[in-house]
Parts: sequence; structure tokens; C-alpha cells
Amino acid sequence: MKCPFCGGKDSEVIDTRHTNNSSIRRRRVCESCGKRFTTYEKIETVPLMVVKKSDIREPYDRAKLEGGIIRACHKRPISVTQISAIVDNLESQIYARDEREISSAEIGEMVMEALREVDDVAYVRFASVYREFKDVDTFLHEIEKIAKKKNNVTGKK
Repeated sequence: MKCPFCGGKDSEVIDTRHTNNSSIRRRRVCESCGKRFTTYEKIETVPLMVVKKSDIREPYDRAKLEGGIIRACHKRPISVTQISAIVDNLESQIYARDEREISSAEIGEMVMEALREVDDVAYVRFASVYREFKDVDTFLHEIEKIAKKKNNVTGKK
């Protein structure tokens, strides 16, 4: 493993831990400069293709999924750690399907469900883009559904 600090080619693994998203975290020390750094190893899986609304297929991209969730959570009390955990969980669900293709619609629904459990505003933001809300009435309808669901849970009328 090449050292990110000095470019040295030899490093020693000083700690190995399994993470919750089927990857391995390794803490390393460079034998040339002595600095420590962390690497993550992830099992290479069969390439997953995302089928878009236009029927175009493109490779699954974790960064795209994460970017959409980050935009929805902008200026909300949701930490980077929480966002990463949401993405890890969604990715695990996607790969657990053991299929080579998944529609963007299915991914969108999974994201909305995950955001609904974490933050109502982030959920509405994501849903407004994903479902292409055209007017204020659509927003109001979605907000009313959220309020009704909350009132049913808390027992309010």
C-alpha cells in the first residue's frame, strides 16, 4: 500500500476491524516516514446497473446516491455519520437483492422511506425532486400525509 504522505511503498498493518457495511478497515503505519493512515477494503461485487426512467442503463454510483441524500439533508440536524449510515444501509439492501439491475424508481422509493424515518423536511425535499412536484398543492398534500401519520402515532386528532 502506497503511503499518502511520502509515497513509500511499504506499510505495516497495525489494526484490522470489520465495519458494518461489509468492508474491512485497516490502520497502517508507513515504514519509510512512520506516519499512520487508514484504508478500507471492500469486496468487489458483480457490477450493478441502474435502469433509469428513460430505460437507459448506467452503472450504480454510490456517490450519486450519497449526493442526493446530502442535498436533501442540507441545513438539517443530520450528521455526516448518519448520512453515511443511511447510504450504507441502502447499499446493503440493494446488493442483498442479488440482482444485476435495479430501477432508479426502486432506489428513489428506498431513499424516501429511509429519509421519512430520519427527518420529515429532508424527506419532502427529496420527494419533491424525485416525484417532480409541479405545484404547491402537491407539496401541501405530501405535508398533510406526514402530519396525519404523526397524529396517528401520537394519538392526536
